[in-house]
Amino acid sequence: MAIIDVVKYNGGPDVFAWKYPNEELSTWTQLIVNETQEAVLVKGGEALDLFGSGTHSLDTNNIPILCNLINLPFGGRSPFTAEVWFINRAASLDIKWGTQSPIQLQDPKYQIFIPVRSYGQFGIQIKNSKKFLTKLVGTLPILDKETIQAFFRGLYLTKVKDAISSYLVQEKISILEMNAYLEELSENLREKMAPIMSDYGIELIHFNVNDISVPDEDPAVRSLKSALSKRAEMDIVGYNYIQQRSFETLESAASKGGATKSDLMGAGIGAGIGVGISGALGAQFAGMAQNINTAPEKKEACPSCGTSINKDSKFCGNCGTALRKSCPGCGEPLENPAAKFCTECGYSLLKKCSGCGAELQGEPKFCPECGGKL
Repeated sequence: MAIIDVVKYNGGPDVFAWKYPNEELSTWTQLIVNETQEAVLVKGGEALDLFGSGTHSLDTNNIPILCNLINLPFGGRSPFTAEVWFINRAASLDIKWGTQSPIQLQDPKYQIFIPVRSYGQFGIQIKNSKKFLTKLVGTLPILDKETIQAFFRGLYLTKVKDAISSYLVQEKISILEMNAYLEELSENLREKMAPIMSDYGIELIHFNVNDISVPDEDPAVRSLKSALSKRAEMDIVGYNYIQQRSFETLESAASKGGATKSDLMGAGIGAGIGVGISGALGAQFAGMAQNINTAPEKKEACPSCGTSINKDSKFCGNCGTALRKSCPGCGEPLENPAAKFCTECGYSLLKKCSGCGAELQGEPKFCPECGGKL
């Protein structure tokens, strides 16, 4: 193979390291290094002499480390073999990263496991070309953005998971609220990853988390979002979950036409319904409770016209006949016709003979003691 005279590389900005394909050099070779580039001579896997931007004639004066290694003679055109690597020192700020599959994390606020996705971008700049070559590039002929992404994927995925989990626990916030803290999270991740990348001769300029999302199709996510939506609705109207359940119980009872007292007590309302519920909603609850029958109606026939009426009615709605005897003392209806005293005023309801004063049972026409007409 012929000895080359000019070595240069005019590659794209996405390439961080590129090896010149020919290793046959001489002390007359012209090495051209563009701005934002550095060139490194490598022999036997060891990074030796380093060249900045400009045009360099390889000779024994500017390749002293290589000369000591292979004992190049002075003067004349001396051929030798060595690798020439071009390192791109320009900052690359748009390297994309993302979680290929959701990360399962427990929400510290709602205590449920939720799958989390995240993505963003980071920026790097090669600061130590020799370290970068020996620790990262190795035997690869080229190293570009895609290779960098693949190489550090395990690192940033682990750090992202740990950082998000730690932040959730420390701040006591829900995963659904994490997008409000992206700036703090991004800086936290940059501080954790920068020392590791520095070991490879790379400066981490920034590490941005652009979004943290949860898949809407996940059952746990759907359930949580539905519950949060319902809670927001209740907060706007002004009632809580227990009151909502009470309302549903009352509504169900009203639609069926009747409810027992135990139903109402089970709904947590009883006689004190409406207490603690403000405004029109409380009044609505109270009105519903008053309108609901707490026991099934008992029917009986009017003794005068035979119309079916409520057993608790005082008068027949058809003919007006009084259905309950009244106390002679206070006029209140007597619930128990056989009672001896009025439960309202205590008036004696015992029948006595006006002649002898004997107590009378039933409806006799004559006194069984004295025979007097009643």
